[in-house]
Amino acid sequence: MTEKQNNYRRFNPLLDEWVIVAANRVNRPWQGASENVEDLKLAANGPSNPLAPGGFRSADKVTPNYEETYVFDNDFPSFTDYDDRDDASEHDELFKQEKIRGVCRVICYHPDCLVTLATMQPLEVLKVVKVWREQYVELQPKHTWVQIFENRGAAVGCSNMHPHGQLWAGNFLPTLPERKNKTQKRYFDRHKRPLLLDYLNQEVERAERIVLRNDNWTVLVPFWAFWPFETILLPNRHVLRFTDLTHEEEATLAEILQQLVIRYDNIFRCTFPYSMGWLGAPTGPFLSENCDHWQLHASFHPPLLRSATIPKYMAGYEVFAEKQRDITPEQAARIIRDQQSTRFSQLTRAT
Repeated sequence: MTEKQNNYRRFNPLLDEWVIVAANRVNRPWQGASENVEDLKLAANGPSNPLAPGGFRSADKVTPNYEETYVFDNDFPSFTDYDDRDDASEHDELFKQEKIRGVCRVICYHPDCLVTLATMQPLEVLKVVKVWREQYVELQPKHTWVQIFENRGAAVGCSNMHPHGQLWAGNFLPTLPERKNKTQKRYFDRHKRPLLLDYLNQEVERAERIVLRNDNWTVLVPFWAFWPFETILLPNRHVLRFTDLTHEEEATLAEILQQLVIRYDNIFRCTFPYSMGWLGAPTGPFLSENCDHWQLHASFHPPLLRSATIPKYMAGYEVFAEKQRDITPEQAARIIRDQQSTRFSQLTRAT
């Protein structure tokens, strides 16, 4: 039997950033290359889909016959907690490495493999939102960063088309949240107001890049967006963390979230791929610090550019020098905003 070893982070002094090394994840099952609906239907109705009720997973584990949103520990976690030797080298300037501790979980949105956030019933989407909150409540006292995210579609590396997201909670502040923590803190120290709340209020006044808006939330294409149809989802008031949301804000979040995904799907009449992640004030030791500079938000990064089969890739200049985009954020906002509020599949069925 192979000895289990903890995963770790290595520091890149050239770019002043960390990279996670999780060799155990190379063994996880891959189903992302298939986009055949019949294949997905077979997976949904049998044990071959590990995320479906009764599905067979690794190490002879079986997913229970759940009937609503269901959470379980990832069988191939990037964060580990084994009792192996401590081989961290935290003080080596050029070969800095540190062990990472934490938990990784899978959040199955629905037992049916053929539904998505766009086609679920509104109360089912609200259940997903409430489960996100429950997970934050449980994990934020013990972990510095709780990252909830969703990879939707093979184009963004999703290994299973079952409607699901993930949660990784660790004992460190990752590179990008750390950068956002610093930039928001600098702005707050200068202006005594949260950066993203000031930005949101000015975007509402300009009205060029607003996609959707209700009493509690706004979706817009950021002025600085990189991905073709990138959006950011923000609460309309100052909110630090997901756990600070009211019941009304949870309900209206479920509504605007579903409307955004429906509009995405309608752009190219497909299940629109994207990576989505929630970001808010850090947790764990940060719970006792002043984090008023933070504003809760979710970012959506869809790769599709010209059609359902033509994604944008980061390559060449974008990888080695600086990002660039091919349509303006204003054009992207108009395209998303102009989509119908009913998913194309429902419209087709009605006619």
